[in-house]
Amino acid sequence: MKGMIVNGIMLVSLLTAAACGKSGGGGNEGPKTDAPRTLYVSVTGNDNATGTIQSPYARINDALAKAVPGDTVMVRGGKYYQKVKFPRSGREGKLITLKAYPGETPVIDGTGQTVSGKDALVFIRNASYVVLEGFDICNFISSAPWVSPNGVVADEGSSNIIIRRNKIYNIEHNAAPADGRSGHGIEIIGNTNIPMKNVLVEENEIHDCNTGYSENLTINGYVDGFVIRKNKVYNAENIGIDAAGGYAGNPVAEYNYARNGVITENELWNINMTTGPIGGQHGHGAIAIYVDGARNITVERNRVDDCDRGIGVVSETDAFPTSDCIVRNNIVTNSYRVGIYLGGYLNYTGGGSRRCYVVNNTLMGNNRKRGAYGEIEGELRMTEHCFDNVIRNNLVIAGADDLFFHKYTNTGSGNVIDNNLYFAPANPAGWIWNTVDGPAITDFTAWKTTSGIDAASIHGQNPLQGTDFRIPANSPAKNQGFVLLDNKGGTVDFYGQPRVVNGKVSIGAVQ
Repeated sequence: MKGMIVNGIMLVSLLTAAACGKSGGGGNEGPKTDAPRTLYVSVTGNDNATGTIQSPYARINDALAKAVPGDTVMVRGGKYYQKVKFPRSGREGKLITLKAYPGETPVIDGTGQTVSGKDALVFIRNASYVVLEGFDICNFISSAPWVSPNGVVADEGSSNIIIRRNKIYNIEHNAAPADGRSGHGIEIIGNTNIPMKNVLVEENEIHDCNTGYSENLTINGYVDGFVIRKNKVYNAENIGIDAAGGYAGNPVAEYNYARNGVITENELWNINMTTGPIGGQHGHGAIAIYVDGARNITVERNRVDDCDRGIGVVSETDAFPTSDCIVRNNIVTNSYRVGIYLGGYLNYTGGGSRRCYVVNNTLMGNNRKRGAYGEIEGELRMTEHCFDNVIRNNLVIAGADDLFFHKYTNTGSGNVIDNNLYFAPANPAGWIWNTVDGPAITDFTAWKTTSGIDAASIHGQNPLQGTDFRIPANSPAKNQGFVLLDNKGGTVDFYGQPRVVNGKVSIGAVQ
């Protein structure tokens, strides 16, 4: 079967012929037709329309009900106070596409819509080979207890789906935390025994959503093969992007985690738990990009700034350690707490992080606030149950009241931490080994002796990076990293330039 490779993940092309000529495995395919059509929807349309541009439908669902594989439903600008659901699948080479009319902005607006149970403005449910593109999806708000308002939900075995260039905002569950405050901008959830494959979520904007204990863009349950790229997530409560496992996403344990995905080239800022009432309980506990109980996930070339925490490769559950994940070539700055971290929650779970790589990232000026125990979390952090992880080639520039690296407990083993560059321009930042709080070790030789790590790392030398995080030829970070295999270190740096040049790699996110 033909396919495309995106950052090392093979996605079967949605546009090529099916290997077996079968449907996408979800929904009623509907009658077949050889001639693709364009059906039109307009706020000035009517229920008795024929769907032409001169006689458009008034309801998006009416047009989708007529659409068959290969058809496009084109929606004119204006506000549509409707909930939308794809009623059937397309098939490979003949997608069903729901998109904005060129140059216009249709708005799927939840104003006045009741939120009932788990609800969404757009459902892709048991429907495969479909595209959602170019909409504003907004204003789905409830204060009722134990409901869940969502912008877009894809579930029940839907595969081969594209969610592209939408703006999703003001999706809010404003109930009290004790009343199940929850919701999502976009939720991709594999909740059946059919894996969701070939999921592409790209170039969307998600902002100003109150998601409570949930996330703004979530991949959970039996999702096997996805790419989340070039999205912007900002002004958000709790977690920005989450690949999860071990929760109630799927009732079967072996299916209950996301796997084989890429989270790349996204921009996240102002992901802040204090924007909603949960903040009073947890302070700055939000996370920009979170891999929690998932496996084989690559997080690369993302830009994270001004969030509570930057990137977490962590497990909150006992039976689902976050495993075989890679965090590489990201830039993380100005977090209230830690920049990048691994492990389980202290005294809470035993899952932890296993065989994960945190390599060639640039971290700067994180840890503006103390952690939950009054401690400095550190630019890089390990909590409990970290086994056989690799932390290499990271450029770490500490700010005020900061730590380069903090390992909280003596649990875990087999971790390799080396070839990093540590620099603190204005304060004597240091390291903590196997304790939750200080005092910090500020002498580099003493640190290496105490920890037994960082033998080939560099301390105290200014990397001379510019405002765009590029490093000059005379930087001590230039070509001083440990050369990893392409499948671990990646083939390109943050800016898309070759990661290894003449057999050498630089420390940090930029070659």
